[in-house]
Amino acid sequence: MNTSQTFTVTQPTQIQFGAGSIANLAETVKNFNGSNVLLVVDPGLVKAGLISPITAPLKKAKIPFTIYDKIDPEPGLKLADKGCKIATKAQCDCVVGVGGGSAMDVAKAIAILLTNGGKAVDYLGLGLIKKPGVPKIMVPTSSGTGAEVTFTAVFINEKNGSKVGMNGDPLYPDAAILDPELTISLPPHVTAFTGIDALTHALEAYTSTQAHTISEMYSLEAISLIADNLPAAYANGDNLEARSAMLMGSLLGGKALATAGVGLVHAMAYPMGGMFGIPHGLANAVLLPYVVEYNLIGNTNKFAILAEILGQNTDDLTLRESASLCVDALFNLNNDVGIPTTLYDLDIPFEAIPEMAEIALTVTRPVENNPRKATLEAVIKIYETAFNEDIPF
Repeated sequence: MNTSQTFTVTQPTQIQFGAGSIANLAETVKNFNGSNVLLVVDPGLVKAGLISPITAPLKKAKIPFTIYDKIDPEPGLKLADKGCKIATKAQCDCVVGVGGGSAMDVAKAIAILLTNGGKAVDYLGLGLIKKPGVPKIMVPTSSGTGAEVTFTAVFINEKNGSKVGMNGDPLYPDAAILDPELTISLPPHVTAFTGIDALTHALEAYTSTQAHTISEMYSLEAISLIADNLPAAYANGDNLEARSAMLMGSLLGGKALATAGVGLVHAMAYPMGGMFGIPHGLANAVLLPYVVEYNLIGNTNKFAILAEILGQNTDDLTLRESASLCVDALFNLNNDVGIPTTLYDLDIPFEAIPEMAEIALTVTRPVENNPRKATLEAVIKIYETAFNEDIPF
């Protein structure tokens, strides 16, 4: 242990985990003095008729609720403002976010706006939220973002198309209910890119310049769970054991990123979402091996450890050779679960790369956390390599 480390860990979220745990939703609402709920729900759940496990406990307990399902995969700030108006009109005193990261981020922001006033744009940045929100309970239905235990809500700023975040301890959810049965219906392709998204959170937190003993513990367990179970969850969505392991991996990845932050993969993924609507998890998944290849010399020892955890045989290899196998393992995992190999496959125009690189470097906290300093030239080169994998570093 590095005894010279100094760090602060804030983990206020009550966590309920296990198959069937969604049955506790009404009791959890009452425990946090909620009596009228705004349900912020991924619209895909409503369309697929999968909302009943969420509403049934509330109906049984005669807790009134209002459903807000106008959530985009890459939500704009106005969605939070609109949701706040709906919650105010319905006199909601508790917000429950159900779905992926988008629904949960919108739910967290609405809870804050209900007590702090103003608009979502007023709270972009770090530490601008002054008051706690109304009680907020998160129910993830995918295993990717870890948003149920983080202090961040990410949006698209409609004015300029940039990806921006609200950040601060008041955004931490009061409770999270993680029921792996709710993830069974997740399609294979969504299972894939949300799973690699969770892996990216854990891997970047592990190699972050802000990593510490506690974050590393979360990171390593998350990486192991995801690497061992994502292919099985992708191959057979009814595999409850694999689904449970993935949900736990996502949770631990969220805890890791909340305490140590993420790195350059996230910074580079943001303009892909803001400019071209690429889902965040998919952008992370495609970029991850390329950014890791660039980062190898920034912390060779940790990347060598990661190679072993990802199943690579590092016997009789040098530290640098072992670290390089981490890149191979990530490409192999992406291939196993059908992740596209290049930015070309995502229809990202090559001529957009310089603008994307400039935007990526404005995402300052992840850039600062990265184990290798990122220059504009380097970020452009990573994008170019990711566009055409035959371009060597």
